[in-house]
Amino acid sequence: MLPFAALPFAGVTMNLKELNKLNTNSPAPKMPVLFIGHGNPMNAIDENEFVQGFRDIAKQLPRPSAILCISAHWETEGTWVTAMEKPKTIHDFGGFPKPLYEVQYPAPGSPELAKQTQKIIHKTNVGLDEKWGLDHGAWSVIKHLFPQADIPVIEMSLDYRQSASYHYELAKELQSLRNKGVLIIGSGNIVHNLRMVEWSKINEYSAYDWALEANEKMKQYVLNHNHSPLINFSSQGKPFQLAIPSPEHYLPLLYALALQDKEEPVQLFNDKPLAGSLSMTSFKIG
Repeated sequence: MLPFAALPFAGVTMNLKELNKLNTNSPAPKMPVLFIGHGNPMNAIDENEFVQGFRDIAKQLPRPSAILCISAHWETEGTWVTAMEKPKTIHDFGGFPKPLYEVQYPAPGSPELAKQTQKIIHKTNVGLDEKWGLDHGAWSVIKHLFPQADIPVIEMSLDYRQSASYHYELAKELQSLRNKGVLIIGSGNIVHNLRMVEWSKINEYSAYDWALEANEKMKQYVLNHNHSPLINFSSQGKPFQLAIPSPEHYLPLLYALALQDKEEPVQLFNDKPLAGSLSMTSFKIG
């Protein structure tokens, strides 16, 4: 998928020297990592317990120097990072109320963080993208974490050609960014089967038996730091196959888990099923 054209707006950027200064002069605390179940795009403007969950978890975070988001909604051939100074707010959905399309999240980009991310990844060549911006997998949740839109945000794409183990190993190469004050966010949903959603219950707590089973097993694997079955999700039986009919919403979880240090604690939040075949389950690592 090729990125769209970018639109300008006012903003500021953080340069590479400022990022490196965090390590050389006054080291930043090691940033936590988030996996966020982003769910319905309407969470961007609704008031509900999931939105409150985003806000509550934000209170536990040190203020980041910048944010790197891996969103389920940017799949590409190859791996790319957004490198523009002024990323646009992408409304990559249809059929929603007009107020949702009017939302803007004018956070600045960081071309220098994009270049640094490109430099530290050796598993593949990372391209610098000037056209994409921030899709709803990023802005619909980050706007609740940091509503002032004053922290630089870049996105990294998912190479749809690659295996889960490839993504997990690539994510490990992002580890050094945590020590430079960069908050890394994976945004997707661990149970995400739109073909089986009960649309009449889109805002109700409900789950098919297979969705509950898959969600519970995934949670236990995460909490027990048992990543192998999560990487090999396609071999975990029918419930996992139904929960992950396509991998794009699941892979951001693996990016977060790959950055987990041994014995690093995991905090669960927004752990609720919706509409039969969706889960808002989210994790904070560190």
